[in-house]
Amino acid sequence: MPDPVESSPPPFVRPANLHVSEHPAVLHKLALLRDERTEPKKFRELVREISWLIGYEALADAHLDVVRVRTPLEMTDGARLADRIGLIPILRAGLGMLDAMLELMPTAQVWHLGLFRDERTLRPVEYYNKLPDSATVDLCLILVILFILAAMTVRTLLYLYPRVRSTGTARMPASAPPDMVESARDAVRTTQHQ
Repeated sequence: MPDPVESSPPPFVRPANLHVSEHPAVLHKLALLRDERTEPKKFRELVREISWLIGYEALADAHLDVVRVRTPLEMTDGARLADRIGLIPILRAGLGMLDAMLELMPTAQVWHLGLFRDERTLRPVEYYNKLPDSATVDLCLILVILFILAAMTVRTLLYLYPRVRSTGTARMPASAPPDMVESARDAVRTTQHQ
């Protein structure tokens, strides 16, 4: 009798609207960040550096306004971010990304969302919420270092999506495994049809 053939899971298909950084500096720093031998001080430095890099990438298609700038030689056209930006660190780890993001976007609005995992049910539990009742930004960046639990991401998206769907976009500059991306995408699809 032939041996049963093990079926492998289907390959992960990246959604068209998902940007995964493949910048060599990001990949290098992520490997250092994930290394179990990385000391706490170095870990915090890497979080800050990665935040700068992925924050830069998250703003790649942000809208700009043309402004006039006086240089030492002449008047010239310049650019200014036109999008109203919101930053939502997921407590507590997301706070490690906040300072670097505020250096990139000093006028961003900041809100906080606290989630923890219930060890019995393994489901996310919200313990702190300082999100606005209505959308006040065009672009919302959810700040979290590593998404370990897909459920927390899904809960965050389900909570935020109604607030940003009328005026803007939610993005998560984070390192995420494919199953989290699939769960998050499914959550957004479900919310869109409600």
